[in-house]
Amino acid sequence: MSHLLHVVVADDHPVFREGLRGVLATMPEVSEVTECEDGSAVLDVVRSRRPDVVLMDLSMPGLGGLEATRTITREAPEVRVLVLTMLNDESSLVAAMEAGAVGYLVKGARPEDVIRAVRSVAAGELVFGAPVAQGVLRRFTEPRPPVLPELTEREREVLGLIAGGLTNPVIAARLVISPKTVRNHISNIFAKLHVTDREEAIARARDAGLR
Repeated sequence: MSHLLHVVVADDHPVFREGLRGVLATMPEVSEVTECEDGSAVLDVVRSRRPDVVLMDLSMPGLGGLEATRTITREAPEVRVLVLTMLNDESSLVAAMEAGAVGYLVKGARPEDVIRAVRSVAAGELVFGAPVAQGVLRRFTEPRPPVLPELTEREREVLGLIAGGLTNPVIAARLVISPKTVRNHISNIFAKLHVTDREEAIARARDAGLR
């Protein structure tokens, strides 16, 4: 760690904040801990002090953790938000990730896990320790089946260009193939998708999410 860390603990329970302060006090690289009881107080600190890490509860009165995280991500993206919450469900995790959180722990995590997570997010890493997080991350990282799997990769590419409004000569030039080859690909696409014209093929492509 190249510099000492300023960590914000955002939670509406004073006893829990005090416990986290004690955990963070064991970290030699943490020079300052600021406590906040709601999202508005966190934003005041972020805007005036630019801390390194925010340990953010999601359920707080007034401005909640998700909205505070969104604002931090927008206004001070260099500030790393590590969610520490009672919510151990997929929807809460996904919402936190979409808001810009770079870590997600469930309350009850061991002190050493919290310390490791703070160090990791401060170093620019992502940390998602809850069991539900591992399942969601697998869904994000596992290879997805191709759109319209009955088509070859080249046929999907041609169909995408058709859906983009390109004519056969333009598609041929774009893919550096002959116009006859383009026509052959289109014939195969029509046959495999059981459509009779470009409009039907484009509708199938858009329905399948092919862009």
